[in-house]
Amino acid sequence: MYSEYLKQRYGEKVYKLPISLPVTCPNRDGTCGINGCVFCGQIGAGYENLPASMTVAAQIKANKEHIAAKYKASKFIPYFQNFSNTYLPVDKLENYLLAACREGADIVGIALATRPDCVHDQYLDLLSRIKEEYGVDIVLELGLQTVNYHTLVKINRGHTLAEFIDAVVRAKRYGIDICAHLILNLPWDDMADVAENAKIVSALGIDQVKLHALYIVKDTVMAEWYQRGTIALISKEEYIERVVTFLEHLHPRITVQRLIGRAPEQNTLFTNWQTGWWKIRDAIEQRLEELDTWQGKRCNYLNGRAVQKFI
Repeated sequence: MYSEYLKQRYGEKVYKLPISLPVTCPNRDGTCGINGCVFCGQIGAGYENLPASMTVAAQIKANKEHIAAKYKASKFIPYFQNFSNTYLPVDKLENYLLAACREGADIVGIALATRPDCVHDQYLDLLSRIKEEYGVDIVLELGLQTVNYHTLVKINRGHTLAEFIDAVVRAKRYGIDICAHLILNLPWDDMADVAENAKIVSALGIDQVKLHALYIVKDTVMAEWYQRGTIALISKEEYIERVVTFLEHLHPRITVQRLIGRAPEQNTLFTNWQTGWWKIRDAIEQRLEELDTWQGKRCNYLNGRAVQKFI
C-alpha cells in the first residue's frame, strides 16, 4: 500500500501536508459549467485544510508542527488538494510551487489535485523544470471518478474520458506521475464499469490510484436526489466486492494510495455506511484473503491477449 511505497522510496516515514490555494474550478465559474459536480460541496474536498488566505509557507509550517509530532514523520509532500490547482496562470502556479519547494530539505515531493481539462503542456513543462531543479517527485492527482461516459454526464463532470486520456499521455511525455481518483459506488455504475475503470488506468500506465466511496454532502444536487429517493446507494458489502474486483483487474505495479476515503459526518447525509474507514479497509483486506485473490490476478488483457498463445 501507499505508506509502504513511500517508506521504500524515501527510506523513512513520509506524510502529506494538505495545502489550500485561492482557486476555483472551471466547472463552477462558467468556463465549462456553473454548478460544479453534483456531489461537490461549497468547500470542495479539502474539509480538513487550513484557509487559503494563509501563505503556502505558513500552511506547511503549521501542518508540519502538527503532523510531525502526531505521526512521527520527518519527510513531507505538500498536497495542493482543494478544487483545481492548475486552474490559474502559469506564473502564479510557479510561485506557489516554489514556495513549497523552498520550505526545506524535508520536502521530498509535490502532489497537485486537478481536473483532466486543466492540464496543458506549459504547465507540464513548469512541473518538469521544478522536479529537475529541486529534486522532488511530482504527482498530478487527476479526478476521473469513472470511465463511464454516461455517468460522467449525470454527475456533471464537464469533461469526458478523452480529456483524461489526453492529460495522462501529455504528462507522461514530461515525466510527471499520475494518480487517478475513482468513485466505485456511483449509482449508475455496475461491476462491469468497476472492472473497466481498472483496465483503463492500467492500459494508460497510471502510476497510482485513489479509491473513494461516494459520500453525500449536504446542500448539493446529489443530496437532493438522495433525499427524494431518486438514487440508491449500494451496500457496504457490495462496495467491498467492487474494490476486490477493481484490484483483481488492476496492474500489479500500480500503487494504491487508499481503498476508501473519509469525510466529516456533520456535513454529510451519508458517509461510508456510518462505519469507520479503517474498518472497511480491514474488511477489504480480509475479503481478499478469504477469496485467495490479489491485485493483478485478472490483469491478463494487455499486450495482445489473443495472440499470446503464439508467443
